Amino acid sequence: MPQITRRSLAAATAVLLGATALTACGSDSGGEAGAESGPVELTYWAWAPGMDKVAALWNAQHPEVKVTVQKQASGDDLVTKIITAAKAHKGPDLVQAEYQALPTLVSNDALADIAKEVQGVEKQFAPGVWQQTTLGGDAVYALPQDSGPLMFFYRQDLFEEYGLTVPTTWDEFAETARALKKKAPKKALTTFSANDSGLFAGLSQQAGAQWWTFEGDNWKVGIDDDATRKVTDFWGGLVAEGAIDNQPMYTPAWNKALNTGEQLAWVSAVWAPGTLGTAAPDTKGKWAMAPLPQWNKGENATGSWGGSSTAVTSDSKHKEAAARFATWLNTDPEALAALVKESGIYPAATAAQTSGALAKAPDYFANQPDFYTRAAEIAKTTAPAAWGPNVNVAYTAFKDEFGKAAKARTEAAFGAALTKLQDTTVADLEKQGFGVAK
Repeated sequence: MPQITRRSLAAATAVLLGATALTACGSDSGGEAGAESGPVELTYWAWAPGMDKVAALWNAQHPEVKVTVQKQASGDDLVTKIITAAKAHKGPDLVQAEYQALPTLVSNDALADIAKEVQGVEKQFAPGVWQQTTLGGDAVYALPQDSGPLMFFYRQDLFEEYGLTVPTTWDEFAETARALKKKAPKKALTTFSANDSGLFAGLSQQAGAQWWTFEGDNWKVGIDDDATRKVTDFWGGLVAEGAIDNQPMYTPAWNKALNTGEQLAWVSAVWAPGTLGTAAPDTKGKWAMAPLPQWNKGENATGSWGGSSTAVTSDSKHKEAAARFATWLNTDPEALAALVKESGIYPAATAAQTSGALAKAPDYFANQPDFYTRAAEIAKTTAPAAWGPNVNVAYTAFKDEFGKAAKARTEAAFGAALTKLQDTTVADLEKQGFGVAK
């Protein structure tokens, strides 16, 4: 992936940012130890539940630096709020930011480069996760906080009942879906859902997709690349032939299908036990988790569905202290244990993925005692992801276009949906004034 820097991002967004682009972070006094030797007060915008309780641990141990958590909404609303605050130079010291939001925040000069302040921390995270906080360059715009590696979840009892083998490749996955349909026509291995773009993005990530990259001072959109086209054709083909369902997730009908065994499997992330516990409470102890099927035998890669980071803002007058708190929050064993307990996250730090509260399996998966041990091994194989400044537009277009394709149940409709997704994303970048490489 070409290296993306604040300078190249700012150059590509010069029309949008005007005179504010590439301005020095005037409030950045992070490297001045003397300025931070006395009591410092930091403000942290975050949406994760219980973050105030985690910060209280820091405050008790570090009276020289007090962190106040201000609860925020997540998603696009928070991104807009951070950008607005940055332009007015009234931002907090730290923010919780989803990985896909980082390019947007960096291009709006809202985040500080903390590479010098967090030297040596990189080794505590999987390379594919760390890369999302650097945008592929030498700068570090955030520290990974939590991650959502993709896995394959299946009804172990029903797989045995129907003589099905857990697929290790996507070809085997397709054959398993077809075999189930022959044995139990009213059941489906899984469904293709268009109401959550993150899953499709993660599957494309696993296949090697690079949806946004940089060429010189221009963005290049590669949503309609070979990797994503392969993913699209695969799922579109299974829907078209009726091998899998086409109903959206998170509906009463979907919950019922999971709870009654009408749907035997779900491609999801490490946080799936919580969702399954709500959607399919009667099937507790009947599910198992396995690595995501691979495109080729012998490969070992997964994608991500969800995850967030802790970033220091350009407005912070205490960059060093803020970076120190962000490092503690995402690498200290006590802090990570508190994040798992109070916020319910799956930590990005590899050492924490099998310790403390994650030393034993989730109650819903009590039948698989090595759940988190296996999950940690899978998380290490997270493929790099490439995000851009208008992920929200692409995600909305995915829901619209692939929702239509799922209803149409034709391969041609899926192919057309991907083309439309590419075109919509490019058109939006151009409309906003971004430089776009053809």
